[in-house]
Amino acid sequence: MGDTTPQTADGKVLFHFAMSLDGFVAGPDHRMDWMTGVSLRPGLIGEYVETTGAILGGRNGWDQAIDGSRPYGGAWQGPIFVLTHHPEDAAPADGVTFLNCGPAEAVRIGLAAAGGRNLEVFSPTIGRQLLELGLIDEIDLHILPVLLGEGIRLYDNPGGAPVRLRSRSLKLAADGAALNALRNILGESSVRLQRGS
Repeated sequence: MGDTTPQTADGKVLFHFAMSLDGFVAGPDHRMDWMTGVSLRPGLIGEYVETTGAILGGRNGWDQAIDGSRPYGGAWQGPIFVLTHHPEDAAPADGVTFLNCGPAEAVRIGLAAAGGRNLEVFSPTIGRQLLELGLIDEIDLHILPVLLGEGIRLYDNPGGAPVRLRSRSLKLAADGAALNALRNILGESSVRLQRGS
């Protein structure tokens, strides 16, 4: 509906989240029940299913929010990498590899497994670390018309320097309730703001 530029599989590192209007990507304890009843434009999830080659997440999100379920309601099948300091106590799951390495090495592993498609980063903490390392190619957010008031923020770095996002283009579509945002950060960048229902 409102998304004029479809997601593409370019072998990029994609920091991708649905986010509340006040900046939270999960509720307290990584709860995701706040997203119940949200509608997205037809075909949006299919774009991510087709363009995602691998997913990189964190242990807290895996243990508390994901709980063994597959991304995109089970429509996506591919390798999931969970970065953790304690892989030895992780419950095994099909298609999931628990990594104990630095975030840059986790990106290298994830991109190799993605086979030319995108590596999606599903962890705000890992995303922040990758931003600091200059390893995020794109930020894609779906801003939902919900105010949570508390939870896990997309970017939480008290005392840290601001991260400046530069843009070459800005598009805003007027229909729908969800807002899509922020493409290609760091260096030659563009920002995409789009509404989708």
